[in-house]
Amino acid sequence: MALKQHPDTVLFLFEGYEYLSYPAHHPFRPERANLLRDLLEREGLLDKPFLSVRNARPAGRRDIEMFHAPDYLEALERGSRGEFFEQLVHFGMGGDDCPVFPGMYELAALAAGASLEGAGLIASKKADLVFNPLGGFHHAGVSHAEGFCYVNDVVLACLDFARRGLRVACVDLDVHHGNGTEDAFLDRDDVLTVSVHESGRTLYPWRGEESAVGVGAGRGFNINVPLPAGCDDGMFLETMRKIVMPSVELFRPDVVVLEIGMDVLQGDPLAHLRMTNNSVAEACDDIRELGLPILALGGGGYTPHDAARGWALSLLSLTNCHPADMFAGIVGGVFLGSNEHTGMLRDMQVFTSGPEREALKDEVRRLVAFHEQHTLPLITGAKSPPSK
Repeated sequence: MALKQHPDTVLFLFEGYEYLSYPAHHPFRPERANLLRDLLEREGLLDKPFLSVRNARPAGRRDIEMFHAPDYLEALERGSRGEFFEQLVHFGMGGDDCPVFPGMYELAALAAGASLEGAGLIASKKADLVFNPLGGFHHAGVSHAEGFCYVNDVVLACLDFARRGLRVACVDLDVHHGNGTEDAFLDRDDVLTVSVHESGRTLYPWRGEESAVGVGAGRGFNINVPLPAGCDDGMFLETMRKIVMPSVELFRPDVVVLEIGMDVLQGDPLAHLRMTNNSVAEACDDIRELGLPILALGGGGYTPHDAARGWALSLLSLTNCHPADMFAGIVGGVFLGSNEHTGMLRDMQVFTSGPEREALKDEVRRLVAFHEQHTLPLITGAKSPPSK
């Protein structure tokens, strides 16, 4: 189906919940959503008639139990109330990555509530595009927290779409492999999971190899693209256009769940890629041109201003708008060094060069060849979805 040039868009914000935050020393900063709002207001997007802003509401316990175990959620709620007990460690809480802090259950439920409400808006045809910048907690498992994630809103949204009879393509562009999402759908053929991430050889969660293509009925419906450290925009876009987009088109989904992690950017303190937000925006252009409804989620990004800029640019791409500073970054960013002080959305271009570039390109070509030979034919041979 072809969407309108500017799709009916819903943006979720979290006004009134600013008191819910990770401990001050923690790299995950929910306030990135407020920075995003400021940038979108500057770009004039918040005044567009096709965009509406909603305040998030927490998901109910029954909805969260669609994926997570009741005893795990009970422990999460108790920890959120200030209790600390031995079982929390068993559930993955209490360390540096997933600390126990007041309000952690409420914050996780809020993010999940926005993703689930967004899924409902899309499924009921009340929106074509929904963006939840606080969503994207793709590491959490059925009974454990990990990687800053307590409740997996990505899985919950995909499950909600699937139980409505919709085929879901979950495209995860976060720098970290979406292991919680992969585990949830590894043996299913109604949800295609695609994760483009830095290789597990150099980055948590130390998995996501290309050979993990699903099991049983899900074989061929789990696609991993582990980029080697140092990859730049051109290499990323090559994998998007030769692996990701063909796999989604072959799958013929009804809806796309898109995680737009901004920890892929050069300079992010927790990763090692050399990408800019320009290539992420181009990837969003490609996804938009599929003409499908999109539920977009924020994911990682640990330099808050850069994450907000990247999301603003991506949302403009998904709505087929253009930033006011369309070409400013080409010169201004080079001379001024830091885009934070220039007011630009676009990053200046960076490239990997020399022998390192050739070695990285060889690895990207190997990944493309693997999926062309071993994974895409499995999707091609899959049972076609029923006509609507």
